[in-house]
Amino acid sequence: MSSLPIAHVLPELKAALNAAHIILEAPPGAGKSTGLPLWLLAQPELVGRIILLEPRRLAARTIAQYLANQLGEELGNQVGYRMRGESRVSSTTRLEVVTEGVLTRMLQADPELSGVDLLIFDEFHERSLQAELALAFALESQQLRDDLGILVMSATLEGLALDELLPNAVVIKSQGRSFPVTVSYQPRNLQQPLDESMGRAIVAALEEHSGSVLAFLPGEREIADTLRWLQHHGLAARDEVELRPLYGRLSLAEQRRAISACAAGRRKVVLATNVAETSLTIEGISIVVDSGLERRAEYEPQSDISRLTTRFISQGSATQRAGRAGRMQPGWCVRLWSEEQQPRLAQRRPAEIELSCLTRFVMECAAWGCAPEQLALLSAPPAALLAAARQQLSALGLLNADKLTALGQQVWRLGSEAPLGLLLVNAKAWQAQGKAGALADGVYLVSLLEEHRLDNGPLSGQILAQQSALKKTALRWFKRLNATPSLPSTQHVGALLASVYPQRVALLRNAQRYGLANGLTASLPLASPLSGKELLAVADLSKNDNGVIIQASEPITFAQLEEAAASYFSERAYLVWDDEANRVRAEQQACFGNLILKRTPLTNLSGEQKAQCLLAELQKRGWQALPLDEQSQQYWLRLKLAGQKLADHGFSPADEKHWLARAELWLLPYLMGLSRWEELSRLPWLQIFKAQLDWSQQQLLDTLLPGSLTLATGTQVRIRYRAEQDPVLPVRLQEMFGRSDSPQLAQGRVSLVLELLSPARRPLQITRDLAAFWAGSYEDVKKEMRGRYPKHHWPDNPATTAPTQYTKRHNKH
Repeated sequence: MSSLPIAHVLPELKAALNAAHIILEAPPGAGKSTGLPLWLLAQPELVGRIILLEPRRLAARTIAQYLANQLGEELGNQVGYRMRGESRVSSTTRLEVVTEGVLTRMLQADPELSGVDLLIFDEFHERSLQAELALAFALESQQLRDDLGILVMSATLEGLALDELLPNAVVIKSQGRSFPVTVSYQPRNLQQPLDESMGRAIVAALEEHSGSVLAFLPGEREIADTLRWLQHHGLAARDEVELRPLYGRLSLAEQRRAISACAAGRRKVVLATNVAETSLTIEGISIVVDSGLERRAEYEPQSDISRLTTRFISQGSATQRAGRAGRMQPGWCVRLWSEEQQPRLAQRRPAEIELSCLTRFVMECAAWGCAPEQLALLSAPPAALLAAARQQLSALGLLNADKLTALGQQVWRLGSEAPLGLLLVNAKAWQAQGKAGALADGVYLVSLLEEHRLDNGPLSGQILAQQSALKKTALRWFKRLNATPSLPSTQHVGALLASVYPQRVALLRNAQRYGLANGLTASLPLASPLSGKELLAVADLSKNDNGVIIQASEPITFAQLEEAAASYFSERAYLVWDDEANRVRAEQQACFGNLILKRTPLTNLSGEQKAQCLLAELQKRGWQALPLDEQSQQYWLRLKLAGQKLADHGFSPADEKHWLARAELWLLPYLMGLSRWEELSRLPWLQIFKAQLDWSQQQLLDTLLPGSLTLATGTQVRIRYRAEQDPVLPVRLQEMFGRSDSPQLAQGRVSLVLELLSPARRPLQITRDLAAFWAGSYEDVKKEMRGRYPKHHWPDNPATTAPTQYTKRHNKH
């Protein structure tokens, strides 16, 4: 212990052991996971159990085994571990290394955590959803007992708001133990496949430096591709080099081979995902080759799909990855991006709570007895993700106003994701109803889906092919369900899936394309053996740039579907606008969710049904599609201007969007019985608009914003109202003699724009300032027009001349 950097802060930790909250910042290599827990075990202040939370299963197993070895004991004595489906603990165990879901369940089962003195949250900078939830629960547990300690450990505090969440915490900072790492930037050719870029960089690093290589890639596919490239280019044939993949779905034995030391004289190339970014020390690594990429699942609530995206890592992740080369000796890190790009990377990886499906989170909160919004969390869960989770749980009958239903309690106690837990409950109920084999089918199906042992084919076939490999997990589920183990029949697989994922039932459109009951369109992977199957129950969907992909499914019959998800069936009269015929078309539809299973033409539509469909088409096309004549259009523009200028006289705002949105109130009665677009042109639009005003408002509109104006000459001139502009008065120039201002409307709030016309009623001038026109450009107009219209008046001083509608000859008489 004395050789570890963490030893330098042990006096501070000793003094803080009675504090409720301790925050320890300790970079990789400090010994916070491999040395500190054993030191804590020896402290007389801690007589009860210590729970150490590790976010990754591989890290939990490895750290527990290492700590037990340090004590010279077998796992399960003083040191043990607990994770889902696996545990090595006993009555003598004082230090338990657990994974996230296990700690949450321990808190749920015993909120006081009887017998536990200290909770340690390791690698908290990873911002795991379950770790943050467990910490929130633990903070509330401390309200029940004041002797429970919480120690939060993080490689870095940068970007974390732990000081806000734990304002009274004792903060201790330790140095890490790392050797210098030389970082070089070698931007890859984006036209070159990633496996080739990584392969070439790995081969070059092995030739230039000693030691083993840890290569970071975004996912399993890229690991497999790079592994093949290295094998094809002779690396596998070199006796001194071992090629080892490392990712979460590998078996425990394969993961251990990846992190264990090589035999003397040999080197290792470990191709890893983010699983190797923190926690684990991989023996012999002195070289890191970093693609700069990671795979991230981002949940889309509108489609109920977690989309896997490949993105650039954060600056924090880049630092963590590079540090793996300097854990045991000086090292080298090759980054396949430019040095200029490094500062443009995000500071940190988004927290899991900001990106994930929150159904399990909401269920845990409901079981705890609170709404998610009431918990003390580093980041508040996004409202859209919370709403989607609540809606999904309510639709499954598991949640009612943030409280678990009786069925929800059953599902929650099983400890699985909500749909899979409900599938097990359904399977058990079906078995009790006489459906032989239903329970075993459900158990093996859930085991298959939980372990992600999926390929491109029917799930029933995969269950049968992997029955032996699934047996251990299946036996655990039989035990949880208090049921006798049995073998799967696979005849209920599709129906069970449809009972919990009815929104994902898929109906064939062509060989590869399917419509889903939730309204989406999805495709089967190329060369799928399920191509052409009419109806599929879908367990898993993904999304990429090409659209939604059906990843795991099972054929199902319509009879099975009706039995499994009867409430999702419906019948409806569907009215749609036929663009080709320009009229209403109607049909009776038998539906499953948004899937149309059968169509029957309808002819006996009511007048209201036709009107509603016509109205919907009108709202879709927009106000500009209304077949208004000139008189109706002018009246509408007057109404609109009144709403803008005369609100104090009782005129409401009138805009096209608002009126169209509420057209059901003012227009629908006039549409009764109509079914063709051309019939709209025969509607009395002027009367329809007038009907929206009472008699006194109609009179007021005619007074303040009249349709026409009577001039001093006795001529009545129609005003031309315009959208979003002042109205225009087209008037012969001679009829405006004697005036120096433009006429006003709406009690002086609206000025008319004068369009001065020639005797032949052709435009001469547009003006708002008549006095300026008389004093200015009138002289040029007079010179030009006097010769063209000599019989009309063109006085030298029009501002003082009486207006006239007649020629000179008429005036003489």
